[in-house]
Amino acid sequence: MEITIKAIHFEASEKLEAFIRKKVERMEKFRDVIQLAEITLKVIKPETNANKDASIKIFAKGKDFFSNEVSDTFEDAINRCVEKLERQIVKSKEKKSGK
Repeated sequence: MEITIKAIHFEASEKLEAFIRKKVERMEKFRDVIQLAEITLKVIKPETNANKDASIKIFAKGKDFFSNEVSDTFEDAINRCVEKLERQIVKSKEKKSGK
């Protein structure tokens, strides 16, 4: 799976990028479905609590999946996005198999 990370109007640290890759690669169990993961990070102005916006778009065979979360930290937002995407993919696979 190819992973691209875009940080809008700031430079993402190597530690943050490594964390994101680790979490998104966790979805490798769906490798028969996933081809590309696009992650976008941005800080919402003005500076307040819950101003870290993360979105993940998964390009899959036949269908794309998307999740967006706003949280206090990028790590928390990414965790929530990955959980949502895993549920979406499982639900989609169950629909296809007729369960």
